Amino acid sequence: MPVYLVDRDLNGITMEALGGAQRSAIETAASMREGGEDIQYLRSTFAPDSGRCMCLFEALDADTVASLNTTAGLPYERITEVLDLHAPG
Repeated sequence: MPVYLVDRDLNGITMEALGGAQRSAIETAASMREGGEDIQYLRSTFAPDSGRCMCLFEALDADTVASLNTTAGLPYERITEVLDLHAPG
């Protein structure tokens, strides 16, 4: 299944709010799966100095990922299909 990177600017967000945003993404993905959508939250990376946050989702298309973020109330700048490369072993 394709993987999508969601790029966010969360400059100034508190760690508490960042945790809440992650929970919202996870819970919204679970709710969408229960409703028949094929989507999975994978992980996020956050750079506190710049406020950049990058989240990875598995989904059939970018529109499904956009719908999750809109439903969850999470801001984003762009959604891009990416290759999620793992270290060998």
